[in-house]
Amino acid sequence: MISKESITIGDFVVYPAHGVGKLIDIEEHDICGTNVELFVIEFTKDHMVLKLPLQKACSSGLRPICGKEEMDLALESLGTKSRKKKAMWNRRAQEYESKINSGKISSLADVIRELHTPQDAGDQSYSERQIYQIALDRFVRELCIVEEVDEGTASKKVQEMLGVA
Repeated sequence: MISKESITIGDFVVYPAHGVGKLIDIEEHDICGTNVELFVIEFTKDHMVLKLPLQKACSSGLRPICGKEEMDLALESLGTKSRKKKAMWNRRAQEYESKINSGKISSLADVIRELHTPQDAGDQSYSERQIYQIALDRFVRELCIVEEVDEGTASKKVQEMLGVA
């Protein structure tokens, strides 16, 4: 559960719909006579700023960056064998998008593992590649923060866990 006291300005947070952002301010606004406090979160990569009412922070799934232990478990799961599902693509796509939007690092790892295909196998559809790339980007961004490495190093580590590099 996230609250005004649990994070400070400058902390990185995960907003499920957009991934990793940085809390840059906590503002107060008078909206229709009601004083509303807002988390101001900057998503540098997406060139976007989000103002989220504190009252909506928990229900929106906003959370602090995962810990090292949780990230290690997610990385380990990348190396496990994927369970290819036989459901129709539109149902699987909905499930994958739901996992991505949950904001959980373990769910991102599941999507990456299940949609990962070797470079020479060209059997992925455009939408599969898109969903895979969204999950991969969000996972790598959080890995960068947790392990304090650059994006290239984090990407390489993910590729190694997938058995690519």
